Amino acid sequence: MGRIIISENITIDGVIEVSAGADGSGHGGWFARTADRDRTAWAKVGIEEALGARALLMGRRTHAWFVERGWVSRGDEWAERLRELPKHVVSSTALDAAGWRNSTALRGDVVRGVAELRADVPGDVIVYGSGRLVRTLLEHDLVDELRLMTFPFVVGAGERLFGAVSAMKPMRLVDSRAVGDGLASLVYRPDRDA
Repeated sequence: MGRIIISENITIDGVIEVSAGADGSGHGGWFARTADRDRTAWAKVGIEEALGARALLMGRRTHAWFVERGWVSRGDEWAERLRELPKHVVSSTALDAAGWRNSTALRGDVVRGVAELRADVPGDVIVYGSGRLVRTLLEHDLVDELRLMTFPFVVGAGERLFGAVSAMKPMRLVDSRAVGDGLASLVYRPDRDA
């Protein structure tokens, strides 16, 4: 049985929106303001995480974000590993056949589909971005680990990771460490006994 691992870049105040609008407005420009040393350390963590994964799970918008930013053709180790991994994309529409290889659409009942994926994949299934999907997975107790790469910004607005839930979701901190000079990696697992 696999584990569903949520891996998010997040600000101190919970914003996951990383892209600024086409005109530079919006609340996502914080990622681009990250110092080079921190970005290098962040990438090292990302590569290690990808090397340990057996599959990716993402929403359609996140899948499109990776495709639009060249991950389908980049030559670095991280991009090559992500290309190799099976990618399961929650989408009610067909995926672009010319998009990212090893991508298949996960249609129908998302909760049932992810539960089946979790049962079928023998290892870690990493979820990048995909805020709406993550909120659904949290609501239905399908998250086995929450990895938050916390960036030192308070942006005040933008898409946030967490939304309303029907009941409190107790978590237990299992790891924390500094990454680079300004980032913090926080790892939580559900505390199902709480």
